[in-house]
Amino acid sequence: MAQERKIRTSPVSIVAAACACTGWLLAVANGAVAEKLRVGVNLTTIETLPIYLVESDPAGAGIELSGGAIPALTAGNVDVVTNAETQAILRSTANPEIRVILTVAEYGYRIVARRSAGVRTAVDLRGKKIATSLNSSAHFYMVKTLRNAGLAEADVTVVGMTPAEMPAALARGDVDAVSIWDPAAEQAARALGLDAVILQGPDCRERFNLNTTAAILADPTKRAAVVDLVRAIIRTSLRVREHAQEVQPVIAAKLGLPQEIVAATWGLFRFPASIPDDLLESMVEQEPWMAKNQNRAPRPREAIAALIDASVWREAQAEPAAKSNSPHR
Repeated sequence: MAQERKIRTSPVSIVAAACACTGWLLAVANGAVAEKLRVGVNLTTIETLPIYLVESDPAGAGIELSGGAIPALTAGNVDVVTNAETQAILRSTANPEIRVILTVAEYGYRIVARRSAGVRTAVDLRGKKIATSLNSSAHFYMVKTLRNAGLAEADVTVVGMTPAEMPAALARGDVDAVSIWDPAAEQAARALGLDAVILQGPDCRERFNLNTTAAILADPTKRAAVVDLVRAIIRTSLRVREHAQEVQPVIAAKLGLPQEIVAATWGLFRFPASIPDDLLESMVEQEPWMAKNQNRAPRPREAIAALIDASVWREAQAEPAAKSNSPHR
């Protein structure tokens, strides 16, 4: 049993403690002790790396990371969240205040197929079972690859599946091909070994974006915190681009992956930390396909453009405002 200790306090120490507590409460009441920015990220993807690196950046003290996607944002559980542009298109029909404020990463898709299923080129996908994550950027890439080969989505059987399920399903022969992001695509190819065929069709890059809402951007305190986060992501993304071998072990450890898988897929990723010039064109291209899936009319270009807000990125590129010597911001 732990020995009890008697703590003797003087009247002076009691008064000092009370004053300190009162001061802290007043600071909270006045907003001097800032709440952390709640950041939701995909916990299973390589694209998240620059945001993980923010944890070791000075800005990391001001954020609270958790898992999440756009539904967590619209539910009010996080202030900013990562997701591909396809999800902003999908979710913004019900929540038009969603805003894409930064492209953290870009990923070049590929389809992994079974040679033993008779697949050599994209044309051979006719009549085959293809696993993908439904209504995702991977799903759209599959559709675009089929179109480029003169096929329609109706010419194949689309099987909805989680990324984690795909490598084993492909190896068992439950499906003939998978259209998915990495590391699941690389794991699927390795599960097949020499039976794997890699199909790289038309250029179709996933934009892994940082998203928030118009309401959060309209809040001066939260907006300042979001700008700080974006500024930090710009810094860490430069580190990712210039010191790949140094940062690859970080994401491998976060995802519980062999580092060789990260290294093998590294060339498929870009980490621009910007608003790409063709982001709007990519979203406009996807809108009719998503509208058909949602059984609605496609929105005009102006409505899609309204989902992109580059002002935070532009503000983050400027020098941060001078900070006072006060311990509170």
